[in-house]
Amino acid sequence: MRAARLITMVLLLQSRGMLTATELAAELEVSERTVYRDVLALSAAGVPIYAEQGRAGGYRLVGGYRTRLTGLSHSEAEALFLAGLPGPARDMGLDEPVQSVRRKVLAALPPGLREASERAGHRFHLDAPGWFDRADPPEHLAGLARAVWQDRVLTMRYRRRDEEVSRDVEPYGLVLKNGVWYLVGRVGDDLRTYRVDRITGVEPTGDDFTRDPEFDLPGFWAARAEEFVRQMLRQTITIRLSPDGMRSLRFVAEPPAVRQAADDAGEPDPDGWVRTRLPVESLDVGYAYMLRLGPEVEVLEPPELRRRLAEAARRLGGLYR
Repeated sequence: MRAARLITMVLLLQSRGMLTATELAAELEVSERTVYRDVLALSAAGVPIYAEQGRAGGYRLVGGYRTRLTGLSHSEAEALFLAGLPGPARDMGLDEPVQSVRRKVLAALPPGLREASERAGHRFHLDAPGWFDRADPPEHLAGLARAVWQDRVLTMRYRRRDEEVSRDVEPYGLVLKNGVWYLVGRVGDDLRTYRVDRITGVEPTGDDFTRDPEFDLPGFWAARAEEFVRQMLRQTITIRLSPDGMRSLRFVAEPPAVRQAADDAGEPDPDGWVRTRLPVESLDVGYAYMLRLGPEVEVLEPPELRRRLAEAARRLGGLYR
């Protein structure tokens, strides 16, 4: 809309001092001809825009003029809390509110403080996904984000193992963990967690829901994550680790398992080896961990895992003899 574009132009000039027609056109995603028309419209409305000619010229506001058009809309106020997460905000379809609120906050700052945002942006960047995760957001993430903001009930189709199920869900929140999006939603009396990339369809029912005012998304997620780790680490193996093996364990096993192994570690023997217990998801996972540690670990229990590692050692000896 033209009115929003004119306000944005004033805020850009207020926060940056001077911009060329080319720079304004790029920021506003319009043609330079449109910029010229918008400048004339603002001048006719009493906004003191001055055009400086020459190679170093451009448009600026005259005499320290500052607009009061910095009030935040409801969506922009919500987006303010996502301004430090441009990637996730963009994935949820909130890129424009985040950019708009950023312009308004910068315009409201005194000139000496405007550099703070630029300095921080040049020095710190959050790259949430893992190295080998796909860059594209899940198909239904933006629709889920809208429903979360608006407290709208959804009929959701979800892929579970080899079947697809349908649920009416009250979407309470979205969580980004290691590059994977999760939806926390209420189904009946239960709060459940769904991987967003396994959601195959969402459709608003037309009904709103009343959010539990006591619900705390960070607290819920922390408790659920801890419960998940406890359920995942169902077995324990007893091992001996060399000093190098103890140092390398954190690159092999899950952090909660490494912490428990460090807590359970006994005193080093004369060669520096320590005996400890390591929680693992399964013996197959434990076998993979031990192979990665190689000669820096000895499995003591259970016997079946020790025999399996001994056989692997024999096969490796045959390969490298």
